[in-house]
Amino acid sequence: MFPRNAVPRQRLDYRESLYPPPPTLVPRCYDYNHQRLAGVNNFSVPGLQRFPPYEWKPRPLSPVRPHTPTMTNGRKRQNEDYSPHMVKRQRLDPPLTPAPPPRVPGQVVAGSSRSSFAGFDSSHHSPSTRIQPQVTAAPKSPNTLQAYTKDKLSDQMVEMFEACQQQTSDLARKETCRARLQKDIQSVYAVARLYLTGSSMNGLGCRSSDADLCLVLTGNKRHDPIQVLSVLQRFFRSLSYVEKTQLIRAKVPILKFREKGSDLEFDLNINNTVGIRNTFLLKSYAYADLRIRPMILVVKKWARHNQINDASKGTLSSYTLVLMVLHYLQTLKEPVLPSLQRDYPECFYHLMDINMVPDGPKHIPRYMSRNQSSLGELLLGFLKYYATNFSWDKQVISIREATALPKNNSQMWRNKYICVEEPFERNNVARAVHEKIKFDAIKAEFAKSCRILQDRKDLNSILPVRAIINEEIRR
Repeated sequence: MFPRNAVPRQRLDYRESLYPPPPTLVPRCYDYNHQRLAGVNNFSVPGLQRFPPYEWKPRPLSPVRPHTPTMTNGRKRQNEDYSPHMVKRQRLDPPLTPAPPPRVPGQVVAGSSRSSFAGFDSSHHSPSTRIQPQVTAAPKSPNTLQAYTKDKLSDQMVEMFEACQQQTSDLARKETCRARLQKDIQSVYAVARLYLTGSSMNGLGCRSSDADLCLVLTGNKRHDPIQVLSVLQRFFRSLSYVEKTQLIRAKVPILKFREKGSDLEFDLNINNTVGIRNTFLLKSYAYADLRIRPMILVVKKWARHNQINDASKGTLSSYTLVLMVLHYLQTLKEPVLPSLQRDYPECFYHLMDINMVPDGPKHIPRYMSRNQSSLGELLLGFLKYYATNFSWDKQVISIREATALPKNNSQMWRNKYICVEEPFERNNVARAVHEKIKFDAIKAEFAKSCRILQDRKDLNSILPVRAIINEEIRR
């Protein structure tokens, strides 16, 4: 995902402001390939295909160069979840023609791994400890995901991931509908731009994932989301390919609807551009290590099966679960992930023009972790961390700082059962958990699953693997 050689960035201190100053450096361009084509989330692919270009705003798109797999983790990526031409459907060509970042000696590396099934729970920093990358000889990175399948549990996780991951055909259906909707919506709102966001674009989706859409309306007029969505709900009734519209008046109002004649569902919001920013932040994390995407997919399936993954019913949203997984992987004594926002603030500047957001992550040098824990070991560690190690009443999860921050007495965190910081807006994305009975159920599920999985080392002991796979395959 990142260039092979890099020196560690010195952490910047923004004591006078919550956010870093706007970037002043001329952007560099390193085109890492995130998309694998014949299976959007697969690790091997027989061939390539291209979709019609989708730009972030109306302007001619430059010719697409032939796709050449980049070197990732010491190998050529044969097939990736997000390639340059796939992302270009939703971004501008860069305004400049920047050169690739210079190659310099050294590598951003974490410590070596000593994890095992017996000791997976003993490798965490205290909440106040800040993890700093070290410069050392780069470890030899595994060539395939199979390098992290040292046990039955890991094999089961890979099997589930490979069967359930979003495919190119799934993304193509979403993109086709998005493009058609944008054209129709522009007959009502001429300045509208419609963006596909969320798990469909960040590499963390599965075949059954809904498609998140952000409608961006620009201009001097302030648009009330409820009013706009109400207009669109009436308008969608005239569209032959849309059915079952439902307006949800939540903190971020959405219009839910389905593509007629299919099971493809959409959630449309108005001007919630932070969703575009965190799509590309999570995408950068998703491809920082081969283990991230399988780990997150299995955790989401586990939470959904055990009924703790539904914000509308007072439990955890999928976004919250993703942040919880990333936080755990950042806070290991030998971290699997760094904090990208902390180490490279100019790449994720919160006021960056929305058209430039997809280019930000391309400026990040590669992070190489020496943590070689298997997928099974990491899953066990994740459950154990939240079952016994994490202090729900005293700590705030922050992937922005790669640590657990102390909970203060501000209104944002006071009397909240679970506190998970949104990395851009810094509010609580776990605010849906507002009933003690639901909070207790979530904690109990972590504890129960940790106990069972630690004893049996079998994924079937905490969720029905074959039934979930069969359900996804039928889609």
